Amino acid sequence: MVEKEEAMFRSAEMSLIQLYVPQEIARDTVYGLGNLGMVQFRDLNTKIRMFQRTFVQEIRKLDNLQRQYRYFNSLLQKHNIALYEEYDEDDKRFQLPPGSSAIDDHVENGSLIEERLVQLVEASERLELQKADLEQYRYVLKAGDEFFANTGASGSGDELLSRSVSFVTGVIPRAKVGTLEQILWRVLRGNLFFKHVELPQPVYDAKSKTKVAKNAFIVFSHGDFILQRIKKIAESLDANLYEISESQEERSKELGTLNTRLGDVYTVLDTTTTTLETELYAVAKVLNYWNKEVSHEKSVYEILNLFNFDSNRKTLIGEGWIPTDELDTLQQQLAKLTSTLGVDVPSIVQVLETNRTPPTFHRTNKFTEAFQNICDCYGIATYREVNPGLPTIVTFPFMFAVMFGDMGHGALMAMVASLLVIYEKKLGKMKRDEIFDMAYSGRYILLLMGLFSIYTGFLYNDMFSKSLTLFKSGWKWPDHWELGETIFAKQVGVYPFGLDWAWHGTENGLLFSNSFKMKLSVLLGFIHMTYSYMFSLVNAVYFQNWIDIIGNFIPGLLFMQGIFGYLSVCIVYKWSVDWVKDGKPAPGLLNMLINMFLSPGNVEEHLYPHQATVQVFLLVIALICVPCLLLIKPLHFKFTQEKHHQHQPLPGSEEGASSQNQLELLEDDDDEEEAAGHNFGDVMIHQVIHTIEFCLNTVSHTASYLRLWALSLAHAQLAAVLWTMTIQIAFGMTGFIGVFMTVILFAMWFVLTCVILVVMEGTSAMLHSLRLHWVESMSKFFEGEGTPYEPFVFKAVDFESEP
Repeated sequence: MVEKEEAMFRSAEMSLIQLYVPQEIARDTVYGLGNLGMVQFRDLNTKIRMFQRTFVQEIRKLDNLQRQYRYFNSLLQKHNIALYEEYDEDDKRFQLPPGSSAIDDHVENGSLIEERLVQLVEASERLELQKADLEQYRYVLKAGDEFFANTGASGSGDELLSRSVSFVTGVIPRAKVGTLEQILWRVLRGNLFFKHVELPQPVYDAKSKTKVAKNAFIVFSHGDFILQRIKKIAESLDANLYEISESQEERSKELGTLNTRLGDVYTVLDTTTTTLETELYAVAKVLNYWNKEVSHEKSVYEILNLFNFDSNRKTLIGEGWIPTDELDTLQQQLAKLTSTLGVDVPSIVQVLETNRTPPTFHRTNKFTEAFQNICDCYGIATYREVNPGLPTIVTFPFMFAVMFGDMGHGALMAMVASLLVIYEKKLGKMKRDEIFDMAYSGRYILLLMGLFSIYTGFLYNDMFSKSLTLFKSGWKWPDHWELGETIFAKQVGVYPFGLDWAWHGTENGLLFSNSFKMKLSVLLGFIHMTYSYMFSLVNAVYFQNWIDIIGNFIPGLLFMQGIFGYLSVCIVYKWSVDWVKDGKPAPGLLNMLINMFLSPGNVEEHLYPHQATVQVFLLVIALICVPCLLLIKPLHFKFTQEKHHQHQPLPGSEEGASSQNQLELLEDDDDEEEAAGHNFGDVMIHQVIHTIEFCLNTVSHTASYLRLWALSLAHAQLAAVLWTMTIQIAFGMTGFIGVFMTVILFAMWFVLTCVILVVMEGTSAMLHSLRLHWVESMSKFFEGEGTPYEPFVFKAVDFESEP
């Protein structure tokens, strides 16, 4: 039994295998591989079109079945019937391949159920249209009394009801009533009488297939020709026209007959709807299971279409990538499957030798998966290079916490993340929207960010913008002072942990914390970039690329350490010296670094003895490193490439024939084509770009870490302003008003704290921390030219909407 790699520091070793599967057990074998999720299959039929492959007919049949299932699901959603979803992905029914007769039963049942449901839906729609038509007719009949009564009450009623005046009645969507009236008024030049009333309830509309608010209308005018024009205009605006009598007695008689017909329609429609919903309830209990089973079957045939079919030996041949430490497991599972099926000819696994670049596979769990996804969003690691996802587990939440350092805000974030972690199983089975799913997927990131923020909050001694007197202060104020006198505290000790609370509220407190956090951000940036740069050495040693160590790593390391490594040492040294005790001002480090380049050998304020000599030496080393970065690697390539061409075998020789055979085997290998395309000019241009980027980025990336200081300052000041503008106002009030204002302002402060400081500021700090990892850290060693390992595995299946 081969011990499995951790595959987190660098990707797991992969093997290219060739799988020989007898035709009679090919489907069952691939189904078993889908449950295991080990093999990423390659397409061996790239020159064959999809519709010409072996199992196209089976896929088309299953495609049609899935279309039917989507139709069933749309009907369930329309009638508000929930799917029965208690089938687990680990259910044993999904571990064994269904028999071919079971799939045939699914196809037959799908066709029968679709035919039945289509008939019921069409009958229901016809009855809905008939019901809507009769209801509209009834509303028009009822509105007729109002139409003719109002018309008769007008001054010209006798004239309008004379034999020479006719009318048109109907129902029109309410949104188009004004349009109809305006068009008729312009077409008939005002020779009409228009009246409309609103229907009490929305009516089913055949065009939109939804209930629409409508109005009943009547139009009086002269002449049959004009009436025909009125009807055409009304029908063009989706109006339904009905003929009613002028006599109230006849309208009442027609209304009675209409009510009887409408009652019959109601009865038949209720029966049809009940029958349809009964069918849908029965489908809802098994549709989810059917859909998963069919989708698994379809994915099996899609994989089988990637195999090469040997018709002579009745064997399917497939190729795929698998982690090397999973080979024994794969062979054991295939042997177990062969014995279960009772087949004499077993499946054969053969490991192939290849120069193709394997896919990148990092083993993750529910804790490390989110951190790995952060790095994979930027780029997939090249095969076997150092994975930036491992150190990100610590550095990402820590960089966030430096910018978000507050015990209170960190505790709020940690509590919310703890709830997501505690109830992760229940939440994992829920349907989540996009935003909540992001929070759930990154629950462990949120938890670590909250815990690290509590730690940095202790360092800053900051809790909701207030300091805590956890330990005895290292400073003591004088016992007596005069009014208006500047007071200086005396140091009487050292505060045990973090910032002394005595700095809170002092005039120079902000100046001190700014200086401390700014220099701390430079130190953190230097450490972060240095250890990231060391990973490039680890990669070069692993791949035995010694020229990268000599031509890139060593000159780059000396250049970076000679400038910003020296600055970091000076920062720590300056902190370690008691300048007040020595009786001289502390020198400015920024001016020191600038003068180191602009005025070599000239030091205005000495930090330590022989400072000028050290700085000139470091400057010379940094300047020498630039041409080393620029020339060593291209010159090495030029000399080794010429030597390689001098010893290249002739095409007719035995050695040349062997090389030619290898190239033919690897003719589709992108790595070989890329390597063959390099020349001295390409390498030189690449190295020039690399040198310029490295030298400039060393400066800009170090300055970029000042965002740690800027966002930490902004967060602390915004928290202080929020406290001052809300809850602090209530502390000066007493009595009932004081209690009332305290409750109200506390609620306001808490809501604004959660929304602005925790959510918005937290999102900002998280994005800045993400940038520091993607750009400042990963650019020092990360190539990111790999392809993801995507094994064939049965996944959760969701219904897709109809196109």
